[in-house]
Amino acid sequence: MHKVLAEVRTWHRPLMLMVSVMAALVLVAAVGLLVDNRTILNESVWLKPFKFGLSFVLYGATLAWLLSRLRKAKRFGWWVGTVFAVTGVIDVGFIAVQAARGTFSHFNSNADTFNQVGQQVFMSGVLGLFGASLVVAIMLQFQRVGDAPLNRAIRTGIALAVAGMGLAFYLVGSTGTKTQTTDAYGNPVTLSGSHGIGVEAGGPALPLTHWSTVGGDLRVPHFIGLHAIHALLAVVVLLSLLAARVTWLRPERVRARLVGAAAIAYTGLMIATSTQAFRGQSVIHPDGQTLGIFGGFVALGLLVVAVTIAAARRQGETSSMQIAAGETLKV
Repeated sequence: MHKVLAEVRTWHRPLMLMVSVMAALVLVAAVGLLVDNRTILNESVWLKPFKFGLSFVLYGATLAWLLSRLRKAKRFGWWVGTVFAVTGVIDVGFIAVQAARGTFSHFNSNADTFNQVGQQVFMSGVLGLFGASLVVAIMLQFQRVGDAPLNRAIRTGIALAVAGMGLAFYLVGSTGTKTQTTDAYGNPVTLSGSHGIGVEAGGPALPLTHWSTVGGDLRVPHFIGLHAIHALLAVVVLLSLLAARVTWLRPERVRARLVGAAAIAYTGLMIATSTQAFRGQSVIHPDGQTLGIFGGFVALGLLVVAVTIAAARRQGETSSMQIAAGETLKV
């Protein structure tokens, strides 16, 4: 535990400060979920800040760790991370303030001064968050920050995360649709844009995530992409644990190829849910096209797994035979 804490202290400090602020917001929003009965579009006003806070805790801590592992342009990376941290606090802060006011943070085109200024800052922040993530992703493509499996997970995961963040440009209102609704106090609100496609906001949805169950929802691929790096890092950890018992998993190249196979399948999931959402289809009602896209990527990933395992086992058997032959010669 001492070593873990010492390691965390070396991570990017502004980002870790942002993570602390977001963690505090998660606690505040959790209390709000329990004691505040105000709702907008059939969900608690505190659900959005709760989800954003939790997401920024995970993603911010990951970025802080990644930036601490850079070997080149570390100073530049520090400034990029600081831009992300400051922008994240401002953007999520606006979401939290709007929740406290009982109104919308996203898509809100009402004419009051606070909202109008806040929307401009918020949309500028989306550019800052995306730009900072893109720069970090590019930097990581040209630097080795770990062994082969970890490096592949980081490079692929951060690239998919940036792609998922790219969907945020659509989420902040580029649809151009206008919807009339009300805030938590019954006051009229005009929404310009929506995360749903082919469905009205506030309809039937999944619990907690509130992803639509009757139409397309771009929050699904946005979430999947943003947390790709966490899924792939989990694969790296799992393979490392298995390698302690499975001999043929110990070579880095074997585990790197298996991480690549997982990345193929995960990319397929993101592409499938993206096309599904843009076609106005609910995530829980995939059709043949959606299943076909995902199935094709999964099949390719499984093929890579099968070929990798077969080659690794053959190599392991060959090595065992060579060792046995050497022992025989010594005798």
